[in-house]
Amino acid sequence: MKSLLIVVVLTVCEAAPEDLTGKTFSFSKETKTDYVKLIPTSEMLTAITVCLRSFTDLKRGHGLFSMSSSSLFNAFLIFKEETANRFQLFVKDSSASFFEQEYKLNTWHSICATWDGNTGVVQLWLDGRPSARKYCTDGTLSSSSLIMIGQEQDSHGGRFDIKQSFVGMMTDVHMWNFVLSPCEIQRYVEDLNYSPGNPQSRLALSTSDEGGGDKQRKLYGTPVPSSGCNLHSHSLDQAPS
Repeated sequence: MKSLLIVVVLTVCEAAPEDLTGKTFSFSKETKTDYVKLIPTSEMLTAITVCLRSFTDLKRGHGLFSMSSSSLFNAFLIFKEETANRFQLFVKDSSASFFEQEYKLNTWHSICATWDGNTGVVQLWLDGRPSARKYCTDGTLSSSSLIMIGQEQDSHGGRFDIKQSFVGMMTDVHMWNFVLSPCEIQRYVEDLNYSPGNPQSRLALSTSDEGGGDKQRKLYGTPVPSSGCNLHSHSLDQAPS
């Protein structure tokens, strides 16, 4: 399978594919201007799996993966609540809550979220541990969507709240247009030769200067390749590099 992400500079018409597996984005301060913008290329989504690895010391609520459309501001949102060990997963503006997730600060976590549009069932996986499967909503999602990493969208592509921004590091962001099996999720968690997203759910990474100017270009200029070490073994001052 091909890479999940391709790099796109908005001033050019086409861009060459770029695999962001093992590459890290760093968000070093609270802001409502810094973000990574991703654009899904699927025509229609009837199922989703999103996996990512994150590291933060935030105690407040913050968005981890925010996808919106013109009609659905929370088309697909993974949100870490201020309440300890609680996550919310939104699909098509409906939500399900997940409790007692053993989430620790200053630790690399592998987080996966799945949604099956046929059954409406969602599930959260934290470091390979599954939550209960819960009904959220069924149906389909349009691919005319924008995905933001680092910010939580309260409108399509905007209305960011600085107190919901992500501060920390994130790597290995992947998206599939089907529900990964437990075995496949475990391979992602253990970094064992997993397939990095499928072409039908490929994303485009925008390095737009919109809003943030040179600050954004500096933040997102060149993702840093991972050394291949076990992410869970890193301390705060030993981010993947």
